[in-house]
Amino acid sequence: MYAKCRERGLRVRKEDVRLVLKELDPAGVSARRARRLRRRNYFAKGPNFIWHLDSYDKLKPYGVCINGCIDGFSRKIIWLNAYTTSSDPKLIGGYYIDAVERLGGCPRVVRGDLGTENGHVRDFQRFLHINHAEETLDSYLEGPSTANQRIEYWWGFLRRECMEFWISLFADLRDSGFFDGGFLDKSLLQFCCMGLIQDELDDTAQIWNAHTIRPSKNISNPSGRPNVMYALSELYHTTDFLTSADTESVQLCKNECTFRRPIPCDPDVNELCNVIISEFQWNIPRDPYQAVNLYVHLRDVIRALL
Repeated sequence: MYAKCRERGLRVRKEDVRLVLKELDPAGVSARRARRLRRRNYFAKGPNFIWHLDSYDKLKPYGVCINGCIDGFSRKIIWLNAYTTSSDPKLIGGYYIDAVERLGGCPRVVRGDLGTENGHVRDFQRFLHINHAEETLDSYLEGPSTANQRIEYWWGFLRRECMEFWISLFADLRDSGFFDGGFLDKSLLQFCCMGLIQDELDDTAQIWNAHTIRPSKNISNPSGRPNVMYALSELYHTTDFLTSADTESVQLCKNECTFRRPIPCDPDVNELCNVIISEFQWNIPRDPYQAVNLYVHLRDVIRALL
């Protein structure tokens, strides 16, 4: 909340924000205090030494699948994307290759879960390191989701910052009888809400990357702003571990990927929704409540046609 205030030009003290939150949301403050855990010590050598990737499935029952990746040293978000699936290894591979192209190289290690959706990332990562015979550590590590510490912690932050609202909003639709979990309802929610959710994910990642991480009792964990820690490794007496990847190899990987379409749902449903919106002269939603209203109206019209 302090970071959000700063991003919007409000010059306030952290202590004032803490006191206001305690007055406005005492139940939430108590709940967060009760869930504090003793966490294991974590260590990463420097930026791009290890990336942690995972999928966030709390909105998956409603047709919205989120996948993200975080740098282990700086805690900078590498990507954070919402789409209709997070189970397609070619799509997750596309997220990875997009990041490799944008940054000009790949990390020393990628840490993923045991699921098949990470298969292309594993193969791409090892392929891009094939010419580095001197490396003794495997460039891709697998393990249980619960042990993927960096990204699992960040999912808790994401839920508190923005996903709790969407989870509650969609649950209210379901409990009110306006969502049955079928193909049509999922496609309509994707059409109405996917863009807004992606915008909020982008905003949340931007705020996180610019906020200040406070010093930890674990001295191996650096403090500061993720963007600064990621870009200026020399300030932390370490080096950037980004491994160069030649253009030809990246292109070979890219040919095996699929990428997000600009259409957020099934093409036939998208076309039908656009026709109905044009016919009734409805506006494109600009906030979640407008999106839900549009979803209900589209649902009623389409069901009347069936």
